[in-house]
Amino acid sequence: MKRYILNSFIAAAILFTAACKPEIETPAGSTAGQANFSKYIAIGNSLTSGYADGGLYLEGQKVAYPNLIAAKMATVGGGAFTSPFFTEEHSNGSGYLALTALVNGTPTLTPVADKLAYRDAAKHLDKYSGEVQNLGIPGMRLDLSFDPTLTFSAANPFFERLLTDAQVGKTNYFQFIQSRNHTFFSLWLGNNDVLGYALNGAVAVTGDPTTTLTDKVTFASLYTNMLNALTANGQKGIVATIPDVTAIPYFNTVTVPALLAAAKAINPAATAVYIQTGTGTVRAATAEDLIRLPFQSAGLFGQGAIPYGLHPLNPIANNWVLDKDEVVKVKDYVNSYNSSIKSLATSKGLAIADTYNYFNQVKTGLNIQGVGINAAFITGGAFSLDGIHLTPRGNAVIANVFIEAINAKYGATIPTVDITQYRGVKFPN
Repeated sequence: MKRYILNSFIAAAILFTAACKPEIETPAGSTAGQANFSKYIAIGNSLTSGYADGGLYLEGQKVAYPNLIAAKMATVGGGAFTSPFFTEEHSNGSGYLALTALVNGTPTLTPVADKLAYRDAAKHLDKYSGEVQNLGIPGMRLDLSFDPTLTFSAANPFFERLLTDAQVGKTNYFQFIQSRNHTFFSLWLGNNDVLGYALNGAVAVTGDPTTTLTDKVTFASLYTNMLNALTANGQKGIVATIPDVTAIPYFNTVTVPALLAAAKAINPAATAVYIQTGTGTVRAATAEDLIRLPFQSAGLFGQGAIPYGLHPLNPIANNWVLDKDEVVKVKDYVNSYNSSIKSLATSKGLAIADTYNYFNQVKTGLNIQGVGINAAFITGGAFSLDGIHLTPRGNAVIANVFIEAINAKYGATIPTVDITQYRGVKFPN
């Protein structure tokens, strides 16, 4: 998803081990209802691909929610589902960070540097050829799916690995996903059209489209084009709404009250945490201002002759903070995008997975199949340590959000996933 992925500024990630898939048994009377699952394709970004822990690697790919959905679809007439898996030899893919210690709540993170899938010094990933039905591409945005300059296919290593040499620089994502002869689709795209902006502290970088917000009218128009293509032959499918990006651990782990408490423990005279806002003003931060997760390990807070972040003359720079006014703006764009998604999907009679509602429930805490899940960093069970992407258990729960919406819309009886078969964070031994 986003510039966050492509420029590798993740501060934390963790190794997850997906449990073995349970054996699939076809329940008596199972049916596809009014849908045809014989060839299912999944359109999306890093969430769809199985990206986790700051990287794309085989273990995460195997538990990506489309794979879990497809396995259950197989019980009601679904066909084979192919994913661009890394080989066992290069199973660690793009690499990631593993949690190697956790002392008094402070994680120690170690890069996994063996069995990587880079084919050259420029860090192009091993090519994958052949049939692909999981079409999730880390970093993909709705607007860049239609990239008229055709440069994104070469710049994004996760997309480039799926293209032939002849296609690189000549094929955009919208063109790539067409002519798949699919009978059913899922579409979870658009997150990065707002998330990339938020992850950079609402600082848009000139020349870097991944840090900008997609215009609301443009978003609706492009989403229309996407759905028209995916339903051109009367195919049915499901779309997903965009989560409230401010509800994820990335923006709710390093809090202003926690920073101030840490400062007071060292210097009782500390009275406030100071930030630079998006308008360039400096003020005392409040609990409504959201600090980015990487600040936790940046080693900046309280440093310098004028302690960083503890004096108005040396505030936390605005790229580290989503201030309360920027939070309002980000929420407004998310709501606008979701309004378009729901309206367009409804007009075409498609199922809708309300992941926006789901993630807001996770923030406050849920009990699913006897398992507690929340958005707490490390311990919540839903999110990996990049604070954005899902754990295997998080993928299992999201798969069920999709499955339940498909069943309700099309009268299908796809069985749900047993989330207890999938773990959350893997702690060090």
